[in-house]
Amino acid sequence: MYTGAILVPLIIGYGIGMTPEQITYLVAIDLFMCGVATILQVWRGKFIGIGLPVVLGCTFTAVPAIISIGNGAGIAAIYGAIIASGIIVVLISGFFGKIVKFFPPVVTGSVVTIIGISLLSTAVTNIGGGDATAEGFASGQNLFLAFLTLAIIILVYRCTTGFMRAIAILAGMLTGTVAALFMGIVDFQPVKDAGWFHMVQPFYFGMPEFHLEPIITMTLIAIVSLVESTGVYYALSDITKKPLNEKDLARGYRSEGIASVIGGIFNAFPYTTYSQNVGLVKMTGVTERKVIYMTGFLLIILGFLPKFAALTQIIPTPVLGAAMVAMFGLVITQGMQMLAPEINKSMENALIVACAIGLGVGVSVVPGLFASLPDMLETLFSNGIVTGATTAIVLNIVFNMIGKKK
Repeated sequence: MYTGAILVPLIIGYGIGMTPEQITYLVAIDLFMCGVATILQVWRGKFIGIGLPVVLGCTFTAVPAIISIGNGAGIAAIYGAIIASGIIVVLISGFFGKIVKFFPPVVTGSVVTIIGISLLSTAVTNIGGGDATAEGFASGQNLFLAFLTLAIIILVYRCTTGFMRAIAILAGMLTGTVAALFMGIVDFQPVKDAGWFHMVQPFYFGMPEFHLEPIITMTLIAIVSLVESTGVYYALSDITKKPLNEKDLARGYRSEGIASVIGGIFNAFPYTTYSQNVGLVKMTGVTERKVIYMTGFLLIILGFLPKFAALTQIIPTPVLGAAMVAMFGLVITQGMQMLAPEINKSMENALIVACAIGLGVGVSVVPGLFASLPDMLETLFSNGIVTGATTAIVLNIVFNMIGKKK
């Protein structure tokens, strides 16, 4: 989980051109908020908390949307969208179970696949060094570090099991960074500049701004995350032998919404249940909530230590790019796993997936496709995630819900 927790702020920070100092804060506040969100969810109250051994973090499905919003409407719009989408999740938490039928695997799988594919260009650019216009882009040194990192990830995953396999990407990043250290290209300046302790600060990057297109985009991603979280809840319910009812699910959804609102206020991210946690709980047999509470408190403590967060910035860009290829590739395969049984069910589902992914990825590649539409629609549908999700939802209604065959 830690690998994902540091990769998300690093990718977003570099993606929207933040300074090293800003990225240090972003990593620290993300670790802090992962802890807060986890405690909110593991605590079983009357209003919030699923009460299961879950760990929360920022979902990778939000990364391309956040970068796109930041580069288009600005950082303030990112946090306005995160706060607004969190509030919407809280508001719909009580009856989300009733509208979840509009988001079956054929829809959510298409969205997850589009998101994974959209991320790959960023990953490959980082393998070359991060700046395609720079003189040393795609140098032999950069490619060596990237493919060494990728080779270690594959080797660890192939030759180990259990915990070591779970940290294969982290092991690859560490190896690549050590290799870069011997090559003399690791910059420790961000660590030297960072302090030992800081206080978290609301609206660190300024007051939020609320714009329609970013809010719709982040809300769609939040809904997809809720669908994925529902699967995690039921999986953990089965493992822990604790049955769930509608009120339990509503508390779980509400916790994720509140965590996203708090994340937006402290300039972090939207938070969702990490599905990797299911495998770890099953593998170790550890289902005690007090263990997850301790995890949450440790993450909160790390959030107050900027020098620890700054350590993540010594990771060379090609090493980060290689890890991103593996992580984003896994996002794509997650989407494919969701889609495979749906495609096999009917040709109608195959067409839904084909059109949704085709248009979603196509718009990401050619964002000017809808330039002739009215401004609001053009702004909305120039986003590949929104276009793909809308296509999948509408076609699913047409093929699978209207006049559905008995």
